Amino acid sequence: MLSEKNNSYNWSFELDKINDYAYWDNFLTEEECNKIILIGKSKVLEKANTRNQNKLKTRDSNISWLAPDDNLDWLYRRLTDTLTSLNERFFGFDLYGFTEGLQFTNYKAPTGKYDSHNDRAFNTPIRKLSITIQLSNPKDYEGGNLELIYSDKPIICEKQQGKLYAFPSFVLHRVTPVIQGERNSLVGWITGKNFK
Repeated sequence: MLSEKNNSYNWSFELDKINDYAYWDNFLTEEECNKIILIGKSKVLEKANTRNQNKLKTRDSNISWLAPDDNLDWLYRRLTDTLTSLNERFFGFDLYGFTEGLQFTNYKAPTGKYDSHNDRAFNTPIRKLSITIQLSNPKDYEGGNLELIYSDKPIICEKQQGKLYAFPSFVLHRVTPVIQGERNSLVGWITGKNFK
């Protein structure tokens, strides 16, 4: 019987073990970041779009897509090992892997940005875990903060070249306008079975 005295009206089968985010310092070296920037820029950069083109312009960046056969199999292998570890420790999601490739993203001053959004949508691949890797040296730009929005006071992610952040794809996040220079990053989404 439930006790009113202890306000024990609910009995949860399991406790929520999903962290807000996780990170990995020095995931890439400066040399590796610069190599990826060169590969990303060597491809045709296209204007990034949002899922709903009728919305107000929420995104101003250029992108290209990077695959293992772009001499990046070492990166995909390292991501697999690192994200498997982070997922086991901080999220516990049932994951398949990368089914969409990695997106190289270039934001340029004075308008480069991506307003508040999450990385999932109805009738698209089931994105469960989102990652962002800072490729640019933070001295090369101003603004361009990656912010995770859990409340009216967002978490501002540290600008560190080579640092990886991982967070659930349903989390609202944004990149604030780059006001000087340019910010390069690598983003990706790890898919899995439907949430239940």
